[in-house]
Amino acid sequence: MGCMPRDGVSKYVDKRNWPEYNERLVKRGELYLTLDFLDNWDHSVKQLNEGKRGRPYEFPWEFIEFLGYIHLLLMPYRQIEGFLRKLSEFIPEIKVADYTTIWWRISRLELPSLSPVLESSDEPIVVAVDSSGVKVTNRGEWLRKKWNDKEYKGWIKIHIAIDVETGETVGIEVSEEYVTDESVIPSLIHQVESRGRKIERMLGDGAYYTNSVYNILEEKDIDAGIRIRKDASTRAKGSPYRAKCVREFKRVGYENWRVSRGYGKRWIAEAIFSSEKRIFGEYVKAKRKDLMFKEVKMKFALLNLLANMK
Repeated sequence: MGCMPRDGVSKYVDKRNWPEYNERLVKRGELYLTLDFLDNWDHSVKQLNEGKRGRPYEFPWEFIEFLGYIHLLLMPYRQIEGFLRKLSEFIPEIKVADYTTIWWRISRLELPSLSPVLESSDEPIVVAVDSSGVKVTNRGEWLRKKWNDKEYKGWIKIHIAIDVETGETVGIEVSEEYVTDESVIPSLIHQVESRGRKIERMLGDGAYYTNSVYNILEEKDIDAGIRIRKDASTRAKGSPYRAKCVREFKRVGYENWRVSRGYGKRWIAEAIFSSEKRIFGEYVKAKRKDLMFKEVKMKFALLNLLANMK
């Protein structure tokens, strides 16, 4: 494809291998209907029931994870039961679970690792952080405006850290809508470091231009790629590191600062949010708050799986 202007300054040249990219998108459909869990069904169920008291499990966790992705992508729980009935006619090895069992097991599903690729290396990474709201229902915002009542939940907030080289989500927090962006930075950093990786630089927009963010970046020896405000003060005022970054920014100018920090790659975080909402929709299906948070994290885990398909 041709060049297109970005930021009104530079031009972006699309060097993507389109045949390869198209094939990756086509292969994503294989993930939606992978039946690998059939190979170890009996063994997995036997392991689940070892030492278990009460009613034994009938379905392996791999099967439940498959149904969880079907739920996120395609249909509600009752329709999944009908889907399994029909699928079992073609594949007799698949046992049919009723929708109550499906919901119960998915609500207790252990979330898959966000980024297995992250754990396969020990090289420092550059992350982009961002946040976005997602509706908890299709009607919540309308009810809040109509009745001016904050009890009508309209949004939850997603905070993510993205590896700018791989496009993987390497850290995620889901919160109430009033939680500030800066307050979740320690958790996002910890999620990356707990997998044995060092963050070399963090890129973020002006919402992260706070003393608390700069102080934790200095403590963790992370280079700050935070958008600096035009009226930024060069006085410390609680964060010497922030003041140092402001002085450098004013000395070299925005364009040189942007290039040296690789700030243009921050858009990758916005692109991930766009992909998530395009694939899964702009609201969550769960009604309970803890399950809403879990549903969102499952969506981003699935996005990582899709990104890593070859």
